[in-house]
Amino acid sequence: MDAISSVLIAKALDGLSMRQMFSAQNIANANTPGYKAIEVTFEKSLKLAAGKGIESIENLRPKTQYAQTASGSTEMRLDMELAKASQTAMRYGALIDVLGRQMALARTVVSGGQ
Repeated sequence: MDAISSVLIAKALDGLSMRQMFSAQNIANANTPGYKAIEVTFEKSLKLAAGKGIESIENLRPKTQYAQTASGSTEMRLDMELAKASQTAMRYGALIDVLGRQMALARTVVSGGQ
């Protein structure tokens, strides 16, 4: 795995971890009157940073903002928040799987294929 790929995956894992944390917070406060859900965005910024090099990727920080629905409301929908949490967990797991496979390949090379 090249250096930029490992940095990209690490930064994506950071963003997904932060999203999962705020999803849990949003779900926990689903019945709190006046609570505004918070969302984490980083994918577009990460894509742009990938074209600029490793330093840009390393300096990238996920952004948080109040979540808005398509109608512009900040009212949280529990079903959507649960779906978002599930999707985030799956994406995180997929990235961990990629890292595990890369480490297995490196381990095979280091051990001489045994």
